[in-house]
Amino acid sequence: MTAPLLAHATDHGRMYARSTTAQFSVPSITTVIGQQPHGLDGWFGYMGANSLARDPELPAILGSPARLRQAVSRAAKAAETYRDDAAKRGDRVHNYCEQVALRALGRPHQMKETREALAANGEEAFAARFDEWWELFQVEPIAPEITVWNQTVGYAGTLDLVAKINGRTCLIDYKTKSTSRDGTVKPLDDKVVMQLVAGMKAEESLVDPVAGEWEAWQHGESPILLAVAVGETEVRPQRANPDVLKHHWWKFCALRRVWEMSADTVAAGSALLPIAPPVKR
Repeated sequence: MTAPLLAHATDHGRMYARSTTAQFSVPSITTVIGQQPHGLDGWFGYMGANSLARDPELPAILGSPARLRQAVSRAAKAAETYRDDAAKRGDRVHNYCEQVALRALGRPHQMKETREALAANGEEAFAARFDEWWELFQVEPIAPEITVWNQTVGYAGTLDLVAKINGRTCLIDYKTKSTSRDGTVKPLDDKVVMQLVAGMKAEESLVDPVAGEWEAWQHGESPILLAVAVGETEVRPQRANPDVLKHHWWKFCALRRVWEMSADTVAAGSALLPIAPPVKR
């Protein structure tokens, strides 16, 4: 996936600048959404326990406290390792999806290289299923990896794809998903609707990142918001329910305020101060 040129990693999450020479000033869409708590304690515990149970050295180390501690340490890192591996896989799949759109637009692309990267990691099935979906839905790309900005609320982000499908403008977000035991892709999280509606509510889109040139957002008038789960066995697109978009937009705006207050709280200084015992009289 092409890294947005104007995005920067900061202590307050990913933030965007107006040009390559400007200071970053607003949070990314995903940083804002990240203010919502994630209940992953159970998943982290399961991944750690499962890793320890599958450790091939477990029978031999049960009698050695030192080696057992090493095994526990490896298990404790299992969730982070799984998450990082999944993120890398997601980048490879997104990169391939972007190249498909670039090729369709007649622009320079790296289809061969990105397909080979997937094959080298045993992930070529993701590309095969994506190709089938692309042809079945007759996707007509307009703008892949387009950066958008909302000055009123104060955020920016990069959309995976703007395209026409069956004559309708669609804002599309890809989510790389693993496969359930029944052979279907695992379900999408409702948070993707916040991501899509924030893109729809953009006010500008990027024209030239070096010059800092932007234009009025042209694709925010009643587009179809499409979340596309890309898996090894299938690609499952789902449309955001138009009846609930306003609620997800309000929630996004509330999370944007949470992000700002969190940053202000950190900037205000230490929340706790040392105190000495009272002087004896």
